[in-house]
Amino acid sequence: MHTNIPDKEILLEVRHLSKFFPVKGGLLGKQTGAVRAVDDVSFSIQRGQTLGLVGESGCGKSTLGKTLLRLIEPSAGQIIFDGIDITQLDNKGMRNMRQKMQLIFQDPYASLNPRMTVDSILSEPLKIHGLYTTLEEKRKRLYELLDYVQLPKDALHKYPHEFSGGQRQRICIARALAVKPEFIVCDESVSALDVSIQAQVINLLMDLQEELGLTYLFIAHDLKVVEFISHEVAVMYLGKIVEKALFDDIYQNPQHPYTQALLSAIPIPDPTYKKERIILKGDVPNPINPPSGCHFHPRCWRATSICEEVYPEPTDLNDHHWFRCYHPLKND
Repeated sequence: MHTNIPDKEILLEVRHLSKFFPVKGGLLGKQTGAVRAVDDVSFSIQRGQTLGLVGESGCGKSTLGKTLLRLIEPSAGQIIFDGIDITQLDNKGMRNMRQKMQLIFQDPYASLNPRMTVDSILSEPLKIHGLYTTLEEKRKRLYELLDYVQLPKDALHKYPHEFSGGQRQRICIARALAVKPEFIVCDESVSALDVSIQAQVINLLMDLQEELGLTYLFIAHDLKVVEFISHEVAVMYLGKIVEKALFDDIYQNPQHPYTQALLSAIPIPDPTYKKERIILKGDVPNPINPPSGCHFHPRCWRATSICEEVYPEPTDLNDHHWFRCYHPLKND
């Protein structure tokens, strides 16, 4: 777990980013509404650090991650990467930029082509971006990538089905590293793995961050998973970020009731310690028709009439900690 961080250069800044998917209905297929998957989101990530993004399934985390890389086109807002607003780039400009930004998918089984050897899988991005001139140069880079993810050289001649889930995820990490990126979106990239393997992959990602100066957006639905890798944590609910802080602050001083509920779900290793579990009512509401006011109010035990009427503006607790709530926990 990372503690206080000095202010560094900002690598990625997101300003008022939104992604709405049209919903069509009726005989003529007219637009009848929109899924507000990402709704006016703003945050920044400092170079060489990790922002953990947490929230229940269906709250827009993966859509946000893919929109940052413009794998999904944003509906509104700015994505400023290394001083350049990438929402303004054409296809060629974006292709050059994509070398600096990579994605590690959730499912190592689905994201590797079963008909390709590891050699072909890792060579493909090198070829697309013209990153080698001789076969000797390519071979040297492939061995280097396998070394980064702690796989043997003979892995190059094997197919994905010959590896365990954890090893496949290592191949996915090596593929993301192939083009020497600066920023990687890890989209639930350990959630399909056993807990013991999760820890190994998280340790590997942290080692690579230190060695290669990488910056991560680490998406998870579980606050426990982001505990060790994140410098800061953003909590997302129904398309909006409701709280963002240094990890220690989120853990020790959560302000938003939703953050408190997520924290209460983390199991405690000590069986004699009794922790009050907050069970949320119902499911995440439908993003086509979100609740009025604060989207969380139908499930919140602290909600009052103001919560149903107006969405709360961000409140700063300190330089690194803000939240959107009319009844933060410090008022107790």
